[in-house]
Amino acid sequence: MPTKSLSAPKVGRRTVGIALVTVIVLVVAALIGGEAYARHRIASCISSQFEKEMGSQIDVGFGAKPLLLTWVDGKVSRMDVDSKGDEFGPAVDMQVHARFHDIEMAKGSNSGSSVGSSSADVTWSNSGISRTLQGLVSDVQSDPDTGQLTMKVLGGFGAMQLTPQIKDGKVDIDVAQAQFLGIGVPDDLAQGVVDLMTESLQTYPMGLQPTALRVTDNGIQVDLRGGPTELPAAPEGDASC
Repeated sequence: MPTKSLSAPKVGRRTVGIALVTVIVLVVAALIGGEAYARHRIASCISSQFEKEMGSQIDVGFGAKPLLLTWVDGKVSRMDVDSKGDEFGPAVDMQVHARFHDIEMAKGSNSGSSVGSSSADVTWSNSGISRTLQGLVSDVQSDPDTGQLTMKVLGGFGAMQLTPQIKDGKVDIDVAQAQFLGIGVPDDLAQGVVDLMTESLQTYPMGLQPTALRVTDNGIQVDLRGGPTELPAAPEGDASC
């Protein structure tokens, strides 16, 4: 019968079309799920290596490259890292936003990933500086016009003026003035403040070096740059790696 002979191919084409759409949906869902899984596993693996080196908990984000491809070539084009903890090394409330480029994932559990280059922005607030120097100073104020930090010492009866700057590729703290009731602040107090400030501003991971420093209305900002470096291996037994 003509009607039956014409309807059969239409039903067949419709079935094939539905099957193709179903396959495409399943493939897309598998790719999305696989990408989410890859990002979770790679983020966990790299985070454990970066946290070991940075000494702070971090949040990580990746560039546009699908990380499913990283399972194949072991390379991550870019990763953004933000410090998440309240402390970064000896410094309290030091916020670090870093960018790492050309990362090659470790090829075994006993080796660490490598980084091609890096940069970072560091922000350290006046309140964070004061908390870091607790017991030595009681208040910190910053002046972007003079590039100086003014700190109250010895119960507020004394004051120190410090000038942070970069010398020979490192942050240097110069004591511009230190007085207590019109006389000099004890040398051990002044040196203690300088030493802790210097340690906090020179403790940077993975070969990052300061290239610029600015005193702002609310503290200090430091720009960092780094070249090729190696990350430590992931902790033993880390299943994510």
